[in-house]
Amino acid sequence: MNDQTEMHLGGNWIGTPIEDLDTPALLLDRAAADRNLRRMADFFRGRPCQLRPHFKNHKCVTLARRQLAAGSAVGMTCAKLGEAEVLAEHGFTDLLIANQVVGRAKLDRLVQVARRADIKVAVDALSQVEAISRVAAAAGVEIGILIEIDIGMGRCGVPAGQPVLDLAREIVRRPSLRLDGIQAFEGHAVYLDDPQQRAQAVRKSFEPAIESRRLLERHGIDVRMLSGGSSSTYQITGAIEGVDELQAGSYATMDWRYARMLPEFEVALSVLARVISRRGDTAVLDVGLKGAGNEFGLPRIKDSPEAEIPSFVSEEHCIVRNVPDWTVGQAVQLLPSHACTTCNLYRELYVHEAGRIADVWPIEAAGKLT
Repeated sequence: MNDQTEMHLGGNWIGTPIEDLDTPALLLDRAAADRNLRRMADFFRGRPCQLRPHFKNHKCVTLARRQLAAGSAVGMTCAKLGEAEVLAEHGFTDLLIANQVVGRAKLDRLVQVARRADIKVAVDALSQVEAISRVAAAAGVEIGILIEIDIGMGRCGVPAGQPVLDLAREIVRRPSLRLDGIQAFEGHAVYLDDPQQRAQAVRKSFEPAIESRRLLERHGIDVRMLSGGSSSTYQITGAIEGVDELQAGSYATMDWRYARMLPEFEVALSVLARVISRRGDTAVLDVGLKGAGNEFGLPRIKDSPEAEIPSFVSEEHCIVRNVPDWTVGQAVQLLPSHACTTCNLYRELYVHEAGRIADVWPIEAAGKLT
């Protein structure tokens, strides 16, 4: 066994060419990702609205640390309690779970996170408030609460106006709870390709959230934050008076679908695959549904615009037509349409510079669905 084989078997790929990796593998262009982090941080520098990066995009602790180090960030956003647990275990102290935390098992875990970090969660029902207050008081911890308002997505959230005030009054009188403010997500507008239509939809959607904030303040209830937004709306939501935090996620890695709306950011994420079969102008790659998110469109081949993926339905295979002069065994890079679900499929992120592996970052929260 030679030294190179021993090195690869040991998992140390540092310094090796990208194409030598075993496939499929998740890649991150470090220089491109760093430029994305700086660009987003620079936009929010000195603004009333600050950045709260969304961990669900990449689920990688190292990348989360780099997001905070880039500046303009007040803490991290999580989609699930399991993500918050991972961040708390690694020393992150300001966390928002932009979701409802329901069920005794989750609430028991939530109070454990509250012992290590300032944790905030979204609510949209009195029953959630009562349950969180009960377990937090019993554990002797304080948990921050954001009232989620439905501003048009039709998912979670209370209606704007009086229902927000009614729920806020219940929260402020409950023990071990701290009413931090409001959450509102314009998810129905984030994939509008036309910039003007997107801006119009976002601003109109946030009007009831801003009015609800003013309603609480008129009744003497302090609103420390209104948190929401996304990468594709950062310039819009981040400039609305009364919005304090922007929960952008995909900007760190990007995917081809988001890049269509945000050309100022670079697609830093790709999936390395290998040609395992070739017939005429058709090739087969060793990656399928289990290796690339495709909710927002079929994957694309990096640097080969003529290559076409007619469908993406196999678990372990990807058929590519109109391929260039590929040979069996050749490595190619696939661009997924959804970075968030792609990262969740892997346990390691191979970071590269100048065509070689510069580092390997664990994706500690991959598969954290609870």
